[in-house]
Amino acid sequence: MAKLKSAVKRHKQSLKRRARNRHVRSTVKSVVKEVRAGVAENSEKAAELLRNAASVIARAGSKGVLHKKTASRKIARLAKAVRKATTAK
Repeated sequence: MAKLKSAVKRHKQSLKRRARNRHVRSTVKSVVKEVRAGVAENSEKAAELLRNAASVIARAGSKGVLHKKTASRKIARLAKAVRKATTAK
């Protein structure tokens, strides 16, 4: 690795960002999985889980961890699945 002070600093910054981004992406995957599980068991909590998931996903999109359109697409697909599950009852 370069011994330039600026290069060392940039490397430290990139490691911090990588850790933060990995945590956020992992959290997004977890909430999506929870919503899908709620939909699969026709739980009444699916709508509540969707609200929580939409918040987490939108925050990831606004921070730049996910692309804004990717975040929007994920929320839309989850909402569609929840709507389909609740109307099928």
